[in-house]
Amino acid sequence: MRFVDEATILVKAGKGGRGCVSFHREKFVPRGGPDGGDGGDGGSVILQADAHLLSLYDFRLKHAYEAQNGQYGQGSQRHGKKGEDLTLRLPVGTLVFAETAQGEQLFADLSEPDARVTVARGGRGGKGNEHFKSSTMRAPRFAQPGEPGEELPLRLELKILADAGLIGLPNAGKSTLISRISAARPKIGAYAFTTLTPNLGVMINETAPDKRMVIADIPGLIEGAHTGQGLGFHFLKHVERARFLVHILSIEDVDENDPWAGFTLINEELSLFDPELALRRQIEVINKIDLVDEQRCAALKARALDEGKNIFFISALESRGLEDLTRQLWALQDEIAPHAPLRRTGKLPEDDDGEIDDDAQNVKVTYVR
Repeated sequence: MRFVDEATILVKAGKGGRGCVSFHREKFVPRGGPDGGDGGDGGSVILQADAHLLSLYDFRLKHAYEAQNGQYGQGSQRHGKKGEDLTLRLPVGTLVFAETAQGEQLFADLSEPDARVTVARGGRGGKGNEHFKSSTMRAPRFAQPGEPGEELPLRLELKILADAGLIGLPNAGKSTLISRISAARPKIGAYAFTTLTPNLGVMINETAPDKRMVIADIPGLIEGAHTGQGLGFHFLKHVERARFLVHILSIEDVDENDPWAGFTLINEELSLFDPELALRRQIEVINKIDLVDEQRCAALKARALDEGKNIFFISALESRGLEDLTRQLWALQDEIAPHAPLRRTGKLPEDDDGEIDDDAQNVKVTYVR
């Protein structure tokens, strides 16, 4: 399946069923009273985060989604059946934006597995004619029509949720590293831009098997990434919600005069894309030390120590130095709090009806509108 992280859809809730106009008839009761049943409510459209999904590809294939209409009321006070709700499953980390009169507004952040949010409510069913009888109107010959369901255009944007995000220049060995420390099996090649879409891997703590860490392997970034060079901003958004970053530099890209220039270049791109990203905690890693002799590696370690830099020197290919690195990964996971769900921005039209709690803006609740 292709990795797709943006999609635009139209959701429409079901229409309420029409109320029934009916009068009671049976033997010896030629003129019974009104007994028309109510129409059923229309089904609602619900979005639910699914931890098993990693792409919005299905929503590129189909754009319109409609819940079931409520059934009509019938005689003998038989009410119509409620329309079935339509539940659309989205990857964890999906942001839902709605078009409003004020422009595009954040509707929900599905940042937790199984989080649910109702985005379009079904219309109410119409009342049957039995509701309109009175002392002055003994035989009402009318009933209410069902109300239309809500209809809303939505823009979906997936931002991968991970504990650690692997970043760096192309061909730095990020995919090899994630394949060594997790069960992920990404495509690996000895050329730049082998990885074209983010990969997720789960690392399990050997001393505590119930403890896990989600790691995102982000495609290589280049100078100008914040402006979209090399599809940079499509990749950078996937590290916005990582707890911390693992910044990897190949020893092949280390210059004798300025050995840390590769780190500086990517950090500048992070800052230009989002200043907060530049402040995110990082673990700096020099990879592929198997390509140089011990003397050069020792010289780089000494220089890093003199400059007060805590850099991990590893060979992901040969699994050298990974024990100290993974120990640091687990330490940062314990130290840094996970991503907090984004809160809704602006007001939606229905917020003025007095039925919506403006404080209930994250998707831990069923309704956020």
